[in-house]
Amino acid sequence: MYTKQEIILQSYRDGKSQRQISRDLQVNRKTVKRYVDEYKHLQQVNNQSPSNIVLSSSLTSTPSYASRVGSKRKLTQEVSQAIDIHLSANELKVGSGLRKQVLKNIDILESLQLQGFEVGYTTVCNYTRAKLKSQSSKEAYIRQVYQPGDVCEFDWGEVKLEINGVLNRFYLAVFTSAYSNYRYSLLFQRQDTLAFMESHTLFFSHIGGVYQQMTYDNMRVAVSRFVGLHEKEPTRALLEMRGHYLFTHRFCNIYSGNEKGHVERSVEYVRRKSFAPKHSFLTLDQAQEHLYQTVDRLNQTKQQLTGLTANELFKQEQAHLYKIGSALAFSESIPCKVDKYATICFGTNHYSVPDHLVESVVDVKVYSKKLEIFYRNTLIATHERNFGRQQWLISIEHYLSTFKRKPGALNSSVALVSSPYLKELYDDFFSSNPRDFIDLLQFCVRLNVAQVKLEETVKLLLSLCTHTITTEKITAILGNKPPENSCIVLDKSETATQSKNLLKELTAIMN
Repeated sequence: MYTKQEIILQSYRDGKSQRQISRDLQVNRKTVKRYVDEYKHLQQVNNQSPSNIVLSSSLTSTPSYASRVGSKRKLTQEVSQAIDIHLSANELKVGSGLRKQVLKNIDILESLQLQGFEVGYTTVCNYTRAKLKSQSSKEAYIRQVYQPGDVCEFDWGEVKLEINGVLNRFYLAVFTSAYSNYRYSLLFQRQDTLAFMESHTLFFSHIGGVYQQMTYDNMRVAVSRFVGLHEKEPTRALLEMRGHYLFTHRFCNIYSGNEKGHVERSVEYVRRKSFAPKHSFLTLDQAQEHLYQTVDRLNQTKQQLTGLTANELFKQEQAHLYKIGSALAFSESIPCKVDKYATICFGTNHYSVPDHLVESVVDVKVYSKKLEIFYRNTLIATHERNFGRQQWLISIEHYLSTFKRKPGALNSSVALVSSPYLKELYDDFFSSNPRDFIDLLQFCVRLNVAQVKLEETVKLLLSLCTHTITTEKITAILGNKPPENSCIVLDKSETATQSKNLLKELTAIMN
């Protein structure tokens, strides 16, 4: 349109010849002649001299081109009918549950070529796309009305965070109330059954009640298997939560995220508002605290149509929630045998236990973020769950009895290297006398001295004198009494354990 305007204006306003206009605008002379002739014809039709009206209508009309409209040479009626046969067969397969066995466009093309038709892949794609589009209609959505305390929706979301300089993938567990749009979210390192159960337990404890119905999509932690085309069988974990918290559940249809549209939107919204501005944290706990604060801020914003915040609407719901009693125990218990390194192996990772339990069988309670290890119903070790591979999670206090007999093994042990501060203390002051260092560790374990207290004591000794740090000096400052509100670690030998269990049985009989 701009080029057409320039040609007409330069011809009638500036009086330039068609040759000069063609040269100045770098336009073919035939194009210049066509636009000028069209303008002259417009003048003759209106039977008047050049006027602003005629000039304006000519300058603002878009150039038109005569396109060739002919019959299709390759997509004949016979080819169209052959493609329609394949598309009809695909519809029958989808209706019979054979969605994954339908023919694709490339398969239809190969079939046509075997029948002797000379047709290209693009032609087949264009025809099938137009055919399916003409048969389909826009989907209509039904607006829903929810009552307070009726429905809550749950979904997972993936997020990548940098924790202590390492970029890893984490998972958001997001809950959203259908009535108030109240949101709650947690971070997990795995999208597994334990995280699924823990997220619900923490959510119900947080809101102080249970919704009548929980809505899920076809996630693996909730759906055990498909029964037919539409029926789904819930997992054991979901059945346990239903039985404990007394709620019903509903599964969405396949590829129907709109059936849980509140949480579908919340996953993207919470993830963007929480971790788009900031995704780097020192610890996972800091990331979780940041998530709590962000979600709390989102719950304080006003909702559409109501003019009330999600917190204000949720307060109306709380009276309608079913009150819960005790929280559901969501751990998984498995037996493990202690190997020769006084560790148990779980998920390719090794976790230490007291060294006197070598070759014994212990019970491991697995939570989403920690492991608790029991021997004869007594808690003997607790470890933070590691999600790496071939990692060794060692507590040095579990090996003090062995180190007492083998002090030479202390220097290069994983137990010592796993604690940077103790390794530094050993290298600086006890490398030539490992037995004294072992005595110091036994003293700290016996009196339940925390590492922070030990660090403060060493700093105090270094400020008082520049002489060598010894076990006697440290124990003299720490004293020989355990701190208040702390328990002394008793002997964990086989004899002591059996004696303790016997005393428990006698006490039960006397009572």
